[in-house]
Amino acid sequence: MRNFTCTCGNTLYFENTRCFTCGRVLGFLPETLTLSALEPAGEVDWRALAARGDSYRQCKNYREENVCNWMVPSDDPHAFCRACRLNQVIPNLSDPRNRVLWARVETAKRRLLYTLMRLGLPLVSRTTDPQRGLAFEFLADPATGLEFADHSGAQQVLTGHRAGLITINIAEADPSAREGMRERMGEQYRTLLGHFRHESAHYYWDLLIRGTQWEKMFRDQFGDERADYAEALRRYYEELRTDWQSDFISAYASAHPWEDFAETWAHYLHMVDTLETAHAHGFAVEGRTLRPPVSVDAPRSQRDAALDMALATFDELLGDWIKLTVAMNALNRSMGLDDAYPFTLSPLARAKLRFVHHLIAAHAT
Repeated sequence: MRNFTCTCGNTLYFENTRCFTCGRVLGFLPETLTLSALEPAGEVDWRALAARGDSYRQCKNYREENVCNWMVPSDDPHAFCRACRLNQVIPNLSDPRNRVLWARVETAKRRLLYTLMRLGLPLVSRTTDPQRGLAFEFLADPATGLEFADHSGAQQVLTGHRAGLITINIAEADPSAREGMRERMGEQYRTLLGHFRHESAHYYWDLLIRGTQWEKMFRDQFGDERADYAEALRRYYEELRTDWQSDFISAYASAHPWEDFAETWAHYLHMVDTLETAHAHGFAVEGRTLRPPVSVDAPRSQRDAALDMALATFDELLGDWIKLTVAMNALNRSMGLDDAYPFTLSPLARAKLRFVHHLIAAHAT
């Protein structure tokens, strides 16, 4: 995640809604991936100082619910921003706890969407494309609130993906519930943002791989996804593998080729976003500043074709990632914390990450 700069010179961060130095209201402009200082320009309109004074309105969820900081161009008829208009279902907000969890879910969703936009990936709503568009539903377990069940199917709301619709159980936004689930499932790593990244992979598998020339390359790398999915999951939960490290990026990746791809895709997004954050903060490893994974500031759709090279090479990304995560883990241990990145990338896992890198580069616009 990049840092941004207020018109007063103060450093701004992605979730900020006000500059702590000059007091200006802030808004994120998805068209340019910029967090801008704003000045009032009427009853509901604002001038974006980072966009030559272009006119915007606050997203309805920014203005009324305070769970968003994205802006809508004044000539756009939508009440919601590009992120919030992807929502099909949100939790019942008459429950105060649901409101707290929903705000956390929205924050994670916007971080996912920022990375997808930054990489130039296609991002189309169901309103625009009812068959292949992306949508979200954020649901709470009825009656049981934050209570998780085990993998047997007793959980009433299952986080997952179906034909472009990503469902998130908002209990994943409760740290104690999520950590309890992680321990019961024997997982190394479980985060709300990780769920979004994982489920987005299933959406992009359908969009970028299914029925294309990438399908054979996918099967060569990950295996045949036509294997019975339900049987594969049953076998995974009943016969947990202990030798997955040599072939997969996580234990769950060993369940089925679709999950192998989703876990690999999620890890790639972890890499890109964390490396961009490290670069923005001037991190250096072995005396060299880490490279930005996306090397130009403007989205590809906003740039001249002559500047079409946006991604660092995979070897550059991976080399910086390994050095950074070793340092991150060492710092965490110095604080008595668990490793920030508790994974070891085998040669086969690295090859799968390389596949994701080339898939994204081929489809960036």
